[in-house]
Amino acid sequence: MKKVLFPLLLLAFASTFYAFRTIDSTPVEETIKWYTWEEAVELNKENPKKIVVDLYTDWCGWCKVMDKKTFSNAAVAAYINENFYPVKFNAEQKEDIQFNDHTFKFIAQGRRGVHELAYTLLDGRLGYPSIVYLNEKYERVTISPGFKDADKMMKELKFIAEEIYSEKSWEAYLNGEE
Repeated sequence: MKKVLFPLLLLAFASTFYAFRTIDSTPVEETIKWYTWEEAVELNKENPKKIVVDLYTDWCGWCKVMDKKTFSNAAVAAYINENFYPVKFNAEQKEDIQFNDHTFKFIAQGRRGVHELAYTLLDGRLGYPSIVYLNEKYERVTISPGFKDADKMMKELKFIAEEIYSEKSWEAYLNGEE
């Protein structure tokens, strides 16, 4: 009898606990759908959009903070997903990338190195994190080095997506000048 009673009591307790637990109705946060360089290029052929490239390295502490605090922000993620093809690019990746009849390779330098595509996108000014914005024709709009919080990132994204950069400078935009 004791062998049957204990499992029944355990089942009754578990059922009661499950019945009275609170159901979490928090909406799922939107996350950025990151693409590889090659995927973004293919998508851009079908449906042209601007491209935002997050250049990072595995050892970059501020890159990790930006992932955790900025790119995980629901408003930032939604805006990026809607207006850009987001590319997360490890500036020290070893895999070759074929683009515009050129093969971009990893160049070893001491203990580390740099990928030629990262070097090209950043004009050789290697600092991480760095965001590079490209238009639909893969022409660089701007390079934005350093950590950005969600508010600054949203301003920057709108400046690029809405092509405000073609009308005024970044400083004029920040100052609210017409």
